[in-house]
Amino acid sequence: MSRYFPDSTEFGKHTFFERVQVRTIAGDHVQLSLADIPADGVVDWHAHINEQVGMVLSGVALFEIGDEKKELRAGEFFRIPGNVRHRVSPIGGPVKALDVFYPIREEYR
Repeated sequence: MSRYFPDSTEFGKHTFFERVQVRTIAGDHVQLSLADIPADGVVDWHAHINEQVGMVLSGVALFEIGDEKKELRAGEFFRIPGNVRHRVSPIGGPVKALDVFYPIREEYR
């Protein structure tokens, strides 16, 4: 096993909000999360202590962060401070997003 090139057996694999598939990989201090949200899925309202920044890789989604809402498309970024409620709903099809968390979300390992 390589320290520098992890294989798929080292990824965390989770299902959240019944339909959202997430794969994760962590270093010593940060964590990447690749979320696949199906057209009929949603990342429902939640908050966590971790800071989260990310980018929509494909699709279109409505991001609701705190008291703001915005439709984001592939190539657009978002940032979510710790303890701020947020929700993501796909629009017109599936969405893929890459998230970065600090500190690492232990429940995502």
